[in-house]
Amino acid sequence: MRTLLIGIDAACDRVLGPLLDEGHVPTLEGLFSAGVSGPLRSQVPPWTASAWPSLYTGTNPGKHGVFGFLSFDGYDHNVVDATRVRQPPLWELLDHRGLSSVVVNVPVTYPPRSFDGALVPGYTAPDPPPCHPEGVLDDVRDDIGDYRVYAAEEGDDIDDRAAQLADLDDLARLRGAAFEALVDRFDPDFGFLQFQVTDTVCHQFPGDRAALRRVYAAVDDAIEGALAAADPDTVCVASDHGIGPYDYRVAPNETLRDVGLVEATSDGTGMPTWASARESDLRETGGDGALARSLSGLAAGAARAGLTAQRVGAVLDRLGATETVLRHTPDSLVRAGSERVDFPESAAYVRSRVECGVRLNVAGRDPEGVVPPAEYDAVRERVVALLEGIETPDGLPVFETVGLREEFFEGPAADEAVDVVALPRAFDASVTSWLTGEPVERVPKTAWDHKREGVVALSGEGVDAAAPLDGAHLFDVAPTVLASLGLPVGDHMDGAVLPAVESAGTATYPERGSTGPAVGADDDVEDRLSSLGYLE
Repeated sequence: MRTLLIGIDAACDRVLGPLLDEGHVPTLEGLFSAGVSGPLRSQVPPWTASAWPSLYTGTNPGKHGVFGFLSFDGYDHNVVDATRVRQPPLWELLDHRGLSSVVVNVPVTYPPRSFDGALVPGYTAPDPPPCHPEGVLDDVRDDIGDYRVYAAEEGDDIDDRAAQLADLDDLARLRGAAFEALVDRFDPDFGFLQFQVTDTVCHQFPGDRAALRRVYAAVDDAIEGALAAADPDTVCVASDHGIGPYDYRVAPNETLRDVGLVEATSDGTGMPTWASARESDLRETGGDGALARSLSGLAAGAARAGLTAQRVGAVLDRLGATETVLRHTPDSLVRAGSERVDFPESAAYVRSRVECGVRLNVAGRDPEGVVPPAEYDAVRERVVALLEGIETPDGLPVFETVGLREEFFEGPAADEAVDVVALPRAFDASVTSWLTGEPVERVPKTAWDHKREGVVALSGEGVDAAAPLDGAHLFDVAPTVLASLGLPVGDHMDGAVLPAVESAGTATYPERGSTGPAVGADDDVEDRLSSLGYLE
């Protein structure tokens, strides 16, 4: 193999640094010490579903079209898939240049398109994932046994810490084994192996150093096997974002509702919100599906009568009974009894927590828009001022940067982004689309979520270990991979070749063209993404 790209979701100095220093990841330590490494600035928004397409296309979301885990058609939404990615990924660019690739577990790559090589999709794909070429997953399973995309959940009889960690270990092993099997079969020029479990463990066990050591050790072993199988000339290790503790949860829709920009509904329409209690307090119960539907119907009816879950939650809080009641309350019941943002009636709203901003409901652009185009700029400036005015309980601004979307996104898909971008100060506040009753709340120090600073390392043939990596950005990874293969950077890309690798100039690559209709996600995929907090 000429170049191997290893993707480690959420890897950053906070997590990886101590593991390298303490000798828990010897394979990664060898890669980092053999070349050059440093921080990698993530994009806006710094979340998996948008960041990995940015990394593997070298373009900003305004060009590739993925802004989060959800895609929107008017007020309807679905989980994103690869049909939303409008720019060609690395392996398709290489196919045009006569080079082959093996790609394993990279998010937002389902459904795969034809190219020279093999692809096993990652996050947002169904499980088992349809792969390229057709039938290749059966061959992989013949070689290594079972293969899964997602970690098991509580409902899968895996509700204790030891079993969850063993499951994450197994997923890391499967990634490496599948990659080795495909490298052996296809002998590719380029390989891309991604590990999602490094992010999952931080969400499931935030700040748990023992859990981090165990999962990273399993990933390190898998990387060792991948290196032995591929024998690459050049290796690039990169993450899509960092991760760390959060202090607050902010609900901008409450601030927007206070001034009449958000309208709420309790009739079962609009974007679902939850109860006033934190999502970590909710416990899904099993039981008869018909009973759950009946309870949900009763809750929705009570909500229409004004008895919303938020109001019930306030009473339970006063009685000290919230935790007990919610432990035995199905999530579906809580959702059905909650107030929700009424998209068509609202002028501006947060529609998805990972989009980092507020979307306006503009007449002529959105199906039932209420903001006249002539008032668009004035409403945006009003929203900017409102967001800038939100403060923490300590009197500090929640948002470090609030700006207009054209300051962050450029390209044919930019109009699908939020209209106002809001970035939390040091990314220490989690934005929610819920109507919680409180604009800002403290969260436990054990709450972890995404940060802007990831990590990148380059080693091997053609890498200048003395070169600086100051200012390295997520968009630079794809151009650098192309340069490591002696290929020019696409002139459509937003990134540049990192100084450690010699550039081969720029060139025009074929456009990706039509990607076909969206496939959509099944309920199981949505449930698994929701369990990690990506979907509310």
